[in-house]
Amino acid sequence: MGVLRPGLCPGLTQDMVQLLRSRGIRTDEAKPSVGSPGRPSCQSTARVLVSVVDLVSADLEEVAQKCGLSYKALVALRRVLLAQFSAFPFNGADLYEELKTSTAILSTGIESLDKLLDAGLYTGEVTELVGGPGSGKTQAGALQRIQVVRAFDIFQMLDVLQDLRGAVAQQVSSSSGIVKVVVVDSVTAVVSPLLGGQQREGLALMMQLARELKTLARDLGTAVVVTNHITRDRDSGKLKPALGRSWSFVPSTRILLDIGEGAGTSGSQRTARLIKSPRLPTGFQETVDIGTWGTPEQSPALQEDQI
Repeated sequence: MGVLRPGLCPGLTQDMVQLLRSRGIRTDEAKPSVGSPGRPSCQSTARVLVSVVDLVSADLEEVAQKCGLSYKALVALRRVLLAQFSAFPFNGADLYEELKTSTAILSTGIESLDKLLDAGLYTGEVTELVGGPGSGKTQAGALQRIQVVRAFDIFQMLDVLQDLRGAVAQQVSSSSGIVKVVVVDSVTAVVSPLLGGQQREGLALMMQLARELKTLARDLGTAVVVTNHITRDRDSGKLKPALGRSWSFVPSTRILLDIGEGAGTSGSQRTARLIKSPRLPTGFQETVDIGTWGTPEQSPALQEDQI
């Protein structure tokens, strides 16, 4: 909440603010004092403020006695301040209903993959598929049924996402088909070249991209799917998703695709392991046939989506 000042709400006058300040209804804030020109002093002085919190949380009977103000006037003033500055109440049942109606689950068309995703891709979230070359992150058959826009660096990708956000917003208010899935393949290709050296600018651009993706998912009700490469941990030698710890907080769900012995080293079968999820325990794995992504009759949920 802010600082009390005359005119902040009806009934709050300059005289009332001065009375409250002089009678100890105040907040003391440290404020650096100015020394000689060009040399700021290390000392500080107390700046006396009266905040909205101070007044609404005070004992109004005591304030009325100290300041010689009308108790009824103070009660009315607090009521107005609470109405202006308090958060709007929202109960859990209403929040649950809003989330239920605004969230959709889109089947990938592969039963075993949907099982790892807890029924499918969730709108409003970022889902990440992690894997090395040939693991099936990019499936040619599925790409034939979606709209493809090419971006060769992070600046082009940010422009594309901003244009897409505007286009999707227009579709929401029109009768045309609404985009429900957006795929970024791959996020590593545009981010990793920026992460050398000092990393400051590269990390800032990476997090800007993360904000764009999460905003697109949340505000426009789309499911965002990104693909990421794998790298080897320097200490343990184990494989892990690329782009480091900062990026690990971006996707809500992560699935690692691998050409494992259980799935066979040939054909279209892959091992998919859940390594991050807000709904299911991690560590579970399934064998998925990525060839079914290219079969329209087995993937009805994605047939009309533009990605």
